[in-house]
Amino acid sequence: RRDGIEFLDLAGRVPMRTHVTEYPLAQANQALDDLRHGRFQGAGVLTVG
Repeated sequence: RRDGIEFLDLAGRVPMRTHVTEYPLAQANQALDDLRHGRFQGAGVLTVG
């Protein structure tokens, strides 16, 4: 989509800070609970391996 392309172009030129909280796949239920209760900012990511 055009808006996605424009965003990616802008993202390369503007300093951005991301917030990611990683959870092992075995802790998926904890990740969902934390999401429901607003215990992290940004993105929650399940990791495998």
